[in-house]
Amino acid sequence: MKRWIILSMFVVMVFGVAVSRAEAAAGKYLVILQAGKETHEGMARAVHALLYSRELKEHGHEVKLVFDGAGTEWASEWMSAESTDKLKPMYEELKKSGVTQIICDFCATAFKVKENLEKEKVVMTAEYQGHPSIAKWADEGYEIIVL
Repeated sequence: MKRWIILSMFVVMVFGVAVSRAEAAAGKYLVILQAGKETHEGMARAVHALLYSRELKEHGHEVKLVFDGAGTEWASEWMSAESTDKLKPMYEELKKSGVTQIICDFCATAFKVKENLEKEKVVMTAEYQGHPSIAKWADEGYEIIVL
């Protein structure tokens, strides 16, 4: 009898964990890159925005990557056909995986990269006072990560 109880508890624990992992796979994440290109810290934040987005996507989560503030400089760099930036292959891989990119219209103008983005036919977003709306994504259940 004791073995049966222990076995039952083990089965519940294993299936309970499996259900929790399945539920976790349905997550939705909005990764916002605000760091610019001018510092070592900005480079680290850009790398991690790409890394976190890729890992979340690989685990079955829905991921959107927002380029906001000085982060629009990265969007301009990586979306340029002439770019030789060492992070561009990582960005291209992310794009192919289906991660959606959102670029702030207001910030692209403020950081003087809008013209470059328009040359690449990139659509920019201006839902809330010229910026992408974060409330919209929060209302849709997205967890928000800001770098």
